[in-house]
Amino acid sequence: MSATKKITMYLYTRYERFWHWLQMALIFVLLVTGFEVHGTFPFLGFSQAVNVHNTVGLAWLIAFAFFIFWVFTTGEWKQYIPTTRKMFQVIVYYSWGIFKGEAHPVPKRREAKHNPLQRLVYLSLAAFLLPVQMLSGFLYWGYNSWKAWGLGWLTLDTIAFVHTAGAFAILCFIIVHVYMTTTGHTVTAHVKAMITGWEDVEEGEVQEWEKHGDRQPAASKG
Repeated sequence: MSATKKITMYLYTRYERFWHWLQMALIFVLLVTGFEVHGTFPFLGFSQAVNVHNTVGLAWLIAFAFFIFWVFTTGEWKQYIPTTRKMFQVIVYYSWGIFKGEAHPVPKRREAKHNPLQRLVYLSLAAFLLPVQMLSGFLYWGYNSWKAWGLGWLTLDTIAFVHTAGAFAILCFIIVHVYMTTTGHTVTAHVKAMITGWEDVEEGEVQEWEKHGDRQPAASKG
């Protein structure tokens, strides 16, 4: 089997790389302090862990708001449009083809950085899991103000359960994500790309559905 030709492409902007590593650091601190607050292990001490967790959580909320603003003002939201095209092929590739040295069914491109499986996962994170985690954390932080906010009907046990479940879901994602960073043409290729912005990708043409999802192009007028 002949080797797939590679081309070097600038995929990730400075802001994307900054956001990626900033979020990684913030989530790491939140997980460590969150587990300590739950008594998993001693490190900073309960009071200090709570203070750090609350401060970093608010910083994460502000950083996420800037990310959403960036996504919509730059048009990068198009990278997250879900599609089912080649979804099965991508799943088969990661389950089997990657171990046989097969080419990726949806090569990365500047206009389409995420394959169908990544789009579904990242959209679920950005549109559901992270907002729920941040909202539940904010409510947890503002517990003493619930009555003033008209939220006296909430229960602390419910918010604590949602927040803890969300933390474990994010931890599971990180474990899988770290593994997936090793699946490039070299073990460190994807990590280097998120540091430099440049990545070696498989040669090929980007398809219109990869740019705009499953939407059909409007018929030309005239």
